[in-house]
Amino acid sequence: MSSADIYRELILDYYRNPRNFGKLEKFDIDSHDTNPLCGDEIEMQIRVDGQNRIEEIKFTGKGCAISQASASMLTELAKGKPLEWVRQVVKEDVFKLLGNPDLGPSRVKCALLGMKVLKTGVYGYLGAHYDEPDDRSG
Repeated sequence: MSSADIYRELILDYYRNPRNFGKLEKFDIDSHDTNPLCGDEIEMQIRVDGQNRIEEIKFTGKGCAISQASASMLTELAKGKPLEWVRQVVKEDVFKLLGNPDLGPSRVKCALLGMKVLKTGVYGYLGAHYDEPDDRSG
């Protein structure tokens, strides 16, 4: 079995048996996006702990195996990480999780949808919870 076959099987496993699939009852972040080209859809909910870490993360969605598998893999990777970690996640990280598949342009959007949803949600949360330094005091 080639490494491409192994990763194809891994993608199918994550698609058929997604990790962290579902909705959180209590959450701090709720982010959703779709890929208009193919109709893939992902929603992520995140509960943040007192140290600004991803305490719990769940996703729901529908679409192709690549979009759903990459979202599932990202939730596994993100759990327990500081929110700041999300800023450092790049598309190459997602491709690596998926086994660096040879993807056409439309499939790249599928693979990156979960990352886009994760980043959008976390950036929105961080922006809303940013404390302006008080530089009025002496």
